[in-house]
Amino acid sequence: MSIRVNIEPLSWESAFFNQPTARLTSEGNLTLAQVLQQSSGLLQMKVPAEQSAIIDALGEHGFQLVEGEADLLLPLTQTERQAGIRIAREAQIPALRAAAAQAFSQSRFRAPWFDPADSGRFYAQWIENAVRGTFDHQCLLACDEKGGLQGFVSMREVNGDMRIGLLAVLPEARGLGVGQRLLLAAADWGRVRQLTHLRVATQLSNLAAMRLYLRSGARLESTAYWFYRKA
Repeated sequence: MSIRVNIEPLSWESAFFNQPTARLTSEGNLTLAQVLQQSSGLLQMKVPAEQSAIIDALGEHGFQLVEGEADLLLPLTQTERQAGIRIAREAQIPALRAAAAQAFSQSRFRAPWFDPADSGRFYAQWIENAVRGTFDHQCLLACDEKGGLQGFVSMREVNGDMRIGLLAVLPEARGLGVGQRLLLAAADWGRVRQLTHLRVATQLSNLAAMRLYLRSGARLESTAYWFYRKA
């Protein structure tokens, strides 16, 4: 099948990862063959799971499956403040960068398409930007009774809803309900701002996150797959 796509250069990613990077979207003016003739570097495309014809066409042109992704929706009803939750400050950025780099070392920004350290480096920068309010709007921390870091969550407001950017629990704090506390704290952040829904995307392979969101009342909205090809 011949499909037509648009190509969108990703300037920030290209500079950050030091390789030309672009994202394809469907229903454009170019065929895949034309894109491959005129492009260099890494091509990405996120395809809804039900669009099997596009998935087949990508496979025929040498694209490889990188990961599956789920989008979930949680209505924001009555929420309450959670104990041990604090707003992240700039002094905590080094600890948060280290925690994010460890927690997200196996994302879609992994080898062989990126350098082995790139995934951790990317998410370390993401959480720093969230603390500074330059991407996500805020970052919250979960702390133990002595003030030790247990986990973090970042949030932003998008089109009248809130979206969780990153949520992670440190290895030594797992099994203590920290993820639930962070999710409830994020939901309270959204409700205070009179937002009605919490949205979050997570890897299909991240069963712990999927269980947390579904157990908390989230509804699975859609699934998709990421494909890459180095042109």
